Amino acid sequence: MNETEIQKQIILKLSEIEQQEHVTILHAVESGSRAWGFASPDSDFDVRFIYIRQKDDYLKLNPVRDVIEYQLDDVFDINGWDLQKMLKLLYKSNPTVFEWTNSPIVYRTSEYFQNLKPLINSYFSPKTGICHYLATAKHNYHAYCEKEQVRMKKYFYVLRPLLACYWIAEYQTPPPMLFADLCTLPQEKQIDSLVQNLLAVKMQTSELGTGAKIPELDRWIHQNFDAVTQIAESFAGTVNAGWNPLNSAFLQSFLSAG
Repeated sequence: MNETEIQKQIILKLSEIEQQEHVTILHAVESGSRAWGFASPDSDFDVRFIYIRQKDDYLKLNPVRDVIEYQLDDVFDINGWDLQKMLKLLYKSNPTVFEWTNSPIVYRTSEYFQNLKPLINSYFSPKTGICHYLATAKHNYHAYCEKEQVRMKKYFYVLRPLLACYWIAEYQTPPPMLFADLCTLPQEKQIDSLVQNLLAVKMQTSELGTGAKIPELDRWIHQNFDAVTQIAESFAGTVNAGWNPLNSAFLQSFLSAG
């Protein structure tokens, strides 16, 4: 199947989820390498969605799961969050909420969710974002890039979150999903030739394969671990608008869905 046919399947699967789970999907997007703009030809489709149940489901004494895990195989990775879960995580400025909101590949959305975007963005905390992406970059580097032989594509799982830190420090907004947008930062220009070479191979082949570590890239990564740590320490924690706007948004969803 080509990508267009797969996207049609995704739309059908979203409708299947609504029917089987008795939910309304408010927003569904691509997450992962396809949304980052550097998918390999055989990359899977990471579909993420926000949904709401019937009002009575939220009034039950026995709690209903706030996650739907629909499919995981070689082609599809499809799961979603209840709106209530998303709003609770938004209160904590969870970076995943902003990534799903800002994905450039949208399979389905709603007027309600589009109207919710200004509220979502108002809960963004630069310090929380920088700390999250720095921790992600460090974890991925230690997990994948410390061996003598490295799967080359794993470098992107370090570079993207590191550059996201610099974006947040510069603009104090959620970082864009597209890696190309992050490559406009001056920090990336220091390693641009290395990055472009890796990107060219990754987007043309199923796998970058394994190779020797890239010393110049490793030096840049370690230097920027230290630099971003200092940046994170310079940011004060952000005080958000509290629970009332989120409570109102949750109640409004039932009126919109109806």
